[in-house]
Amino acid sequence: QAVIEGAGVRLKRSIATASLDHLDPFLLFDHFGSSKPEDYIKGFPMHPHRGIETVTYMIKGVVDHKDSMGNSGSISGGDVQWMTSGGGIMHEEMPRPSQHEMVGFQLWVNLPASLKMTAPRYQNIASAQIPEITREDGVNIRVIAGEVDGIRGPVTDIFAEPTYLDITIPANGSFSCPYEHGHTVFAYVFGGKGVFGAGGR
Repeated sequence: QAVIEGAGVRLKRSIATASLDHLDPFLLFDHFGSSKPEDYIKGFPMHPHRGIETVTYMIKGVVDHKDSMGNSGSISGGDVQWMTSGGGIMHEEMPRPSQHEMVGFQLWVNLPASLKMTAPRYQNIASAQIPEITREDGVNIRVIAGEVDGIRGPVTDIFAEPTYLDITIPANGSFSCPYEHGHTVFAYVFGGKGVFGAGGR
């Protein structure tokens, strides 16, 4: 679903829409991507978050950020920022203009009632810190959080014990991965197409 958020950023939203609204603990999933700076340059000026975690994963481009705790920095292609807002934080995310395409994703994860007022914190992970696995069949996996093929991602100590993967599958290839009983699982295809489920559904 096409939406406009922040000060005028055009996004594609797939979680928290009329057709897909209940994937607890995942509250929202947005895809921002454009080769036109006017689609994203106004960014997300200072705004509050509380009681959730926001996960920003960049594919291309650079986003500068700062917050009410005095933190600041930038995330670029391949980097991830996992922010636990806890009891409350103000922050802003401002994309830099580029002659090339800007592509990234943001996931919102609910915090349980017992952790709603926890202290805010960041995990800023550079692309070089994220391990990559290339299987014999050519499937490439970036392990951001969780564990695949004995390799653990650098994002840790997250209440939901998530597995977050960036997967590239060759044409006519396949990928499978076990998951914890009771966990909610979703996949987002942002390039190419595929089928899901043991029966190809």
